Amino acid sequence: MKGRPFRERLGFALSGLRAAWAREASFRTHLGFAAAVLIALLALRPAPVWWALVAITVALVLALELLNGAIEGVIDRLHPDHHREIGIAKDMLAGAVLVAALAALGVAGAMVVDTLEIFR
Repeated sequence: MKGRPFRERLGFALSGLRAAWAREASFRTHLGFAAAVLIALLALRPAPVWWALVAITVALVLALELLNGAIEGVIDRLHPDHHREIGIAKDMLAGAVLVAALAALGVAGAMVVDTLEIFR
């Protein structure tokens, strides 16, 4: 599988995004929030550094959501029965997404405060 052309590897990645869209409600929810964030960026027109920080945090949340779905899918395939330790592992994956989402909210809040000069 190694050494595949870029176009083929890009196809795999796009297929993964389509699968996440089809299977993961949380991924669709986060993409909805990402669209809302883009609208807010266009409305507020913050400095370029805020665009970069917001883009990084949004990408982090989406990437972690993809990892969460992928790892949970593998876990469910290998061990379909309920097991306490597997449940804890899945909860930890969800917790990682939550931490990133809260960080993204913090960045968004700081951007709004800075852009609107609320505390100046």
